[in-house]
Amino acid sequence: MGRVAGSYGLRGWVKVDPEGAERDALTGAREWTIGARAYGVEEAKLHGATVLAKLAGIESREQALKLKGKNVAVPRAALPEPEDGHYYLGDLVGLEVVNGQGVKLGMVKRLFWSGAHDVMEVAGERSRLIPWVPAVVLNVDLAKRRIEVEWGADW
Repeated sequence: MGRVAGSYGLRGWVKVDPEGAERDALTGAREWTIGARAYGVEEAKLHGATVLAKLAGIESREQALKLKGKNVAVPRAALPEPEDGHYYLGDLVGLEVVNGQGVKLGMVKRLFWSGAHDVMEVAGERSRLIPWVPAVVLNVDLAKRRIEVEWGADW
């Protein structure tokens, strides 16, 4: 859901670069897993494009800096169900991607934030980067594990 970018202040707060639109999910979660360890979230808030958090057991800048570069995850069960038309990026990984002509482009390998919007990396006979925007993503069917896109097979 993000990556620890560093410390914030002197009292053990961490600064997290969230992946895509995951900021609200991070600020609402009461527990994060960083590396292989779970941390209680005492407080979390938005700060520009980042999330700042005070984690239980992290009391100094030095302790916070030891987490720098590590991935931040939240237990799926702790997340609220997304609204219609919205998805957690992790739920999309592994779905088949098919264009409007029925050509299988591959499987979603990962999604990431480009600075303007989310992007799907699709692995098939070759790798493709497909923007996650309404003009391109036509339909998502989680039950059938399939995403339909407006994307040429030769693009």
